Amino acid sequence: MENFEKVEKLREKTGVSYEDAKKVLEECNYDILDAMIELERQGKVTAPNEGTYTAGASKDMENVKKFEIAQKQYEKDCNSNGFKEGCRKLGNFIKILFEKSIEIQFCVNKDGQKLAAVPVLVLVILLLGFFWVTLPLLIIGLFFGFTYNFIGDDKVVVDANDVCDKASQTAENIKNEFNKKDDEEN
Repeated sequence: MENFEKVEKLREKTGVSYEDAKKVLEECNYDILDAMIELERQGKVTAPNEGTYTAGASKDMENVKKFEIAQKQYEKDCNSNGFKEGCRKLGNFIKILFEKSIEIQFCVNKDGQKLAAVPVLVLVILLLGFFWVTLPLLIIGLFFGFTYNFIGDDKVVVDANDVCDKASQTAENIKNEFNKKDDEEN
């Protein structure tokens, strides 16, 4: 820092005139700290109430301490609860899934009347255990006028019912096209 800059810096910190700042700095070999002390001794600047001077280090140390505490807490959380917490969350998810699969009903309808209703859990078990029998029967049922829907209080039910309605409509369209071609041939 040049001498002129030091004079300006001392003026900013102390509020003394340019001449006073320059004179004191010259007397102290342009050492700003010594110049401030000399100005305080001369009574041109009031001494601070506290007995310490800091250059922002205390703020940095506070941040370092906060960071160390946060890092220790993070490591503690990762090491102690990671696996247990994951198992607990998985268990809760399976529990909710099981409850929903019992609450929601899969219904088989014919001519607007409900023929059967089973929990979705039963449908899933049938599809997993007897896929090659259950799925073809469901598809064949569409061509014989059976319709399917889900009953329950869930957004998934509404979306699934849209899919079921589209499947029924598609089966009906295929059946009508097949009958139309059959009528044209005769």
